[in-house]
Amino acid sequence: MIASKQYLSIPELMAWPWLVHGFGLAGFSLEELKKAPELSPFQPVVMKQLHSGRVFFLEAAPEEKLAGDGLVTASAGLLLIVKTADCLPVFLVDPENRAVAAIHCGWRSTLEKILVSACGLLRTKCGSRPENLRAALGPCIEQKCYEVGPEVRESFSAAGFEPARIFAPTMNKNKFYLDLREANRLLLTAEIGLQPGNIYELGLCTFCSNDLYSYRRDRQTERRLVNFIGIKEPG
Repeated sequence: MIASKQYLSIPELMAWPWLVHGFGLAGFSLEELKKAPELSPFQPVVMKQLHSGRVFFLEAAPEEKLAGDGLVTASAGLLLIVKTADCLPVFLVDPENRAVAAIHCGWRSTLEKILVSACGLLRTKCGSRPENLRAALGPCIEQKCYEVGPEVRESFSAAGFEPARIFAPTMNKNKFYLDLREANRLLLTAEIGLQPGNIYELGLCTFCSNDLYSYRRDRQTERRLVNFIGIKEPG
């Protein structure tokens, strides 16, 4: 992990000079992003996030604000943005075809297997192969801090997840701890076919870190971490 005053980067993704990315820290806003010299040449693309399984493929900046939770592109100059405050931000990178994706993985989007949809778009639109993909998992709420009800556990079980792999009992009757990061890691490896060694993680808990925003801790509906990935223009 490499930290600036504004965002965190993963060293493995910095091996490609054509790529920019960052998982935002508290205080790093869209306004600050636009002022950053390394990011000012880009056109930011921000969605109205719905906690859905909806993913869009972009060849150019959209004329209207999109409503969904995932963006995929192979076009240079676009900065794909997802905002989080406990949910898991995931970046996908295809270094062979120079394609990227930014995905907002809350529990509902994870239940919808949004990463499977995103990788499907990378395959059909960009020719991406799972064995060549890299995934970067940013900060999110850790399992020990993320208590959910039995209906969430039942929904994941009905969707084909193994509850024993991603849920743990709590001291409260009929409550469970959900491991959001592990649920998406299992999607990446078991369903999509990524190599485990090609999955990079920032093992930081939004709830526990004062450098990050947490909805469950702060109960703030406006403050969100700004996470971005994009392909540089050639030259």
